[in-house]
Amino acid sequence: MGKSLVSLASLSLLTFFCTISLPLYSNAISQCNGPCGTLDDCDGQLICINGKCNDDPDVGTHICKGGEGGGGGNCQPSGTLTCQGNSYPTYKCSPSVTSSTQARLTNNDFSEGGDGGGPSECDGQYHDNSKPIVALSTGWYSGGSRCGKMIRITANNGRSVLAQVVDECDSMRGCDEEHAGQPPCDNNIVDGSDAVWSALGLDKEIGIVDVTWSMS
Repeated sequence: MGKSLVSLASLSLLTFFCTISLPLYSNAISQCNGPCGTLDDCDGQLICINGKCNDDPDVGTHICKGGEGGGGGNCQPSGTLTCQGNSYPTYKCSPSVTSSTQARLTNNDFSEGGDGGGPSECDGQYHDNSKPIVALSTGWYSGGSRCGKMIRITANNGRSVLAQVVDECDSMRGCDEEHAGQPPCDNNIVDGSDAVWSALGLDKEIGIVDVTWSMS
């Protein structure tokens, strides 16, 4: 009887110490590349992809990827490209995408023979400028992960428009036939069709205007 009581007491203590020493995985918050089972397992804006916490391509975070193909406040030129006697910075990254991402709106001709150069990167096709479509700087284009997705562009006059991403505004290359002789894009460009400018009530002859955009 005495031995039974001792054994029971020992078992209770062992169970107690094992319980308090085991990590509570259900309440754990994982960082980049940490294990996850649901969205709640990942920290901040990270999402669970294939069992690991990673950046959300729809939001445009680049917490795990750093400056490679992404963004952040420390996006710096990756080099320079000289053409026609002028030197232009090149970028692999763009500023981080937020709910109100600051950008510069330019005008692009997406039709064949237009100043957009070759066909769109997303689908290898030319497009009708009467449709609200855009090209995004290389970092925001994110290797094509935003192809076909809709973004909302808002002008300073309060007007906004939904536009579809169909192309990359190349921030790494330019000054060749493929790019219609134009230099590399800056890293904060939303290159919109005529329809985008019209919907925003803007005069495309201005050339460049400040806007904000977000994923729709």
